[in-house]
Amino acid sequence: QVQLVESGGGLVQPGGSLRLSCAASGNIVNIYVMGWYRQALGKQRELVATISNTGTTNYADSVKGRFTISRDNAKNTMYLQMNSLKPEDTAVYYCNHRKRSFTPWGSWGQGTQVTVSS
Repeated sequence: QVQLVESGGGLVQPGGSLRLSCAASGNIVNIYVMGWYRQALGKQRELVATISNTGTTNYADSVKGRFTISRDNAKNTMYLQMNSLKPEDTAVYYCNHRKRSFTPWGSWGQGTQVTVSS
């Protein structure tokens, strides 16, 4: 079972950028899909972006054109580049994975806090 650890969060002003990292404890090259979720205070966790083992990406409408998901299999790391950040992007961001097409999302880690505020 691959363990994932998020990092890279912080406080940023509106319009700013951050890059989140998700480091895996093992090889990610064969993982079916990896993704970023977020959960704002008092709201349900929502899917932000996913990337498959073939490089296919999908984004929530709210982040399209601003966020970019990527994975570096050689480094066993996934990233989320976040540009043009808005206050409504404030949340705890989590990464997760599905090992195969028929397996559920894995267990949740601690996440990393992103706060967008002036």
